[in-house]
Amino acid sequence: MTASPVASAGASQTPPAFTHADGVGADGVGADGVGADEPAALGARLPIPRQGDERFHWGSSAPFFLLHLTPFLVVFTGWSWRAVVLGFLTFSARMFFITAGYHRYFAHRSYRLARVPQFIMAFGGATAAQKGPLWWAAHHRDHHRWSDTDRDIHSPQRGFWWSHMNWIVCDRYSDTKFDRIKDFAKFPELRFIDKFDWIGPWSLGVACYLIAGWQGLVIGFFTSTVLCWHATFTINSLAHVFGRRRYVTEDTSRNSALLAVLTMGEGWHNNHHYYPASARQGFFWWEWDPSFYVLKILSWVGVVKDMKTPPAWALQASRVRDGNFDIGMFRAHWNKATRAVVAASEQLSERVSERRASAGETLHDKRLALESFVRGSMESAEELATLARRTQRAERNPEPPAAASPSSP
Repeated sequence: MTASPVASAGASQTPPAFTHADGVGADGVGADGVGADEPAALGARLPIPRQGDERFHWGSSAPFFLLHLTPFLVVFTGWSWRAVVLGFLTFSARMFFITAGYHRYFAHRSYRLARVPQFIMAFGGATAAQKGPLWWAAHHRDHHRWSDTDRDIHSPQRGFWWSHMNWIVCDRYSDTKFDRIKDFAKFPELRFIDKFDWIGPWSLGVACYLIAGWQGLVIGFFTSTVLCWHATFTINSLAHVFGRRRYVTEDTSRNSALLAVLTMGEGWHNNHHYYPASARQGFFWWEWDPSFYVLKILSWVGVVKDMKTPPAWALQASRVRDGNFDIGMFRAHWNKATRAVVAASEQLSERVSERRASAGETLHDKRLALESFVRGSMESAEELATLARRTQRAERNPEPPAAASPSSP
């Protein structure tokens, strides 16, 4: 997922069998935001150095950090049950608008809305101070397109703090990628919310003050905003690190019941990366997914239409426990081992004295041979994963037998 007042975006790549199975829009973007004809990205081979625009920009990030201090104002304002209940309601409502709106609707088009409810969903998400819906969804689509590779905007393989919030406080991802969100960028009202994303948070802040005074502003708005941020951020930083993998995917996504409770169902991250176009992320009845429950109720009264959910066969396919080749975890472990070997070889090379130049040249040749072996092995693994997916598709959709030619008289 994604989030923040300075930047946002939220929860990865999926097996090609499902990446485009849910339809491709006229702009060539699939339901999960991946181009219909674009191949999956290979994993990063070596650590990528931090670029200049990926470092802290203290000027633009100051409001983000200062807002983290506002909950301590409760020492001066005190608290009341009215303010606490208000804080719970604003947290829950905004988490729903982020998970069901920004994420499942705008980023993945997992259901349909009419124009008025679409506007309400966009404005509600904007009140969470995680920037506009177009910015959020466009960056999240890129996350799925390049999940856990060197082009992933918030991969935990670059470190916990980078994936949790450091990517938010840099300049590199500050602009909206309208070419990645053409399907929704055509609506002028959504462009307005995206451009003036401060209107939503300020409106909610004023409302909280009018309802419960200074306590309502501090607890109902500021505190719940900070909690909503970091609950959202955990999907980026922890959902690819902690939990269990049910399905084979091309990333390291995991399922976590704890994160699902914190984020109204977003913790079933492996489910989501396996079938990103699904409006339901808790695939089974025991997987807590209140965002889907609310969407289901809204579908009963006609507000939400055409909700997508995985077919029965998909729920049982590509399971890790059945011995399917897990290319996502293989790539992650292989890349980690590669970095360790390359780092060790570089340290050894530095120890070779100038008087032993020939030995250094030999070591260099060995290192090149090792890197060639690593690349070849990774490519073979990618080919194996592709072959396995094609085999599964062929088993699900067998070709009809060829019609017998008419016999000659």
